[in-house]
Amino acid sequence: MASREKRDVYYRLAKDEGWRARSAYKLLQLDTQYGLFDGVTRVVDLCAAPGSWSQVLSRRLPEALIIAVDLAPMAALPNVIQLQGDITREETVDEIIRLCDGKKCELVLCDGAPDVTGVHDLDEFVQSILVSRSMDLAFKILAEHGTFISKVFRGECLETLLRRNALLYFREVSIFKPEASRSSSMESYLVCRDFYPDGLAPSDNRKALYTQCGDFRLLDSDRTYSLDIDLSSFMSLSTQSPSLSRIDTQDSSFPTSG
Repeated sequence: MASREKRDVYYRLAKDEGWRARSAYKLLQLDTQYGLFDGVTRVVDLCAAPGSWSQVLSRRLPEALIIAVDLAPMAALPNVIQLQGDITREETVDEIIRLCDGKKCELVLCDGAPDVTGVHDLDEFVQSILVSRSMDLAFKILAEHGTFISKVFRGECLETLLRRNALLYFREVSIFKPEASRSSSMESYLVCRDFYPDGLAPSDNRKALYTQCGDFRLLDSDRTYSLDIDLSSFMSLSTQSPSLSRIDTQDSSFPTSG
């Protein structure tokens, strides 16, 4: 594990508070900003593994029908139905509809992402395909006036996605970066609210809003915080390696000047 992850305040908080991953705080901050969970009775979490977002849903919506979809299996969660399937396959859509008894969902989430290569244009393109596929699925199961949330990578592909999909079917479209998302990361979240299944009339005046989480009292995942530890319980131990002064400088393998 990278030392940066060990220092990450949200990583430590997730361990302390029993979340499966630090990404749980991203969904919690999205809910704080937009009130995502208000009135939700049916919700689908796409690309759900390892399950931190489904875990948030389980705790915050104990009476709701929660369906977690992923190709990979994950550990069981209270009040969460797991569906192991491919979000691009029609049979997966049919199974979600069956589990919902033919009723539409008020909320569809997707925090999935491919393994990044470090090549920004390539990563953004591959992520945009995943967002498009998850949005295609959402169009089939989302209730009128419902909400769709997806992780996105900022770039040209995102602008195309907004113009061709999001802004044509949702009254309110925003791009939001939670505090739990590292400022050095190119990820943000596409927040689409007030879904119209038949589409909206095109308008040049409708644009996506770009929002930064504005409460600067929250923890910053890129900042190093001191730990509240009683140092009096620690003791100093002598080093196990010989100091430089004890090395035999007559050894032919020891470098000398000259």
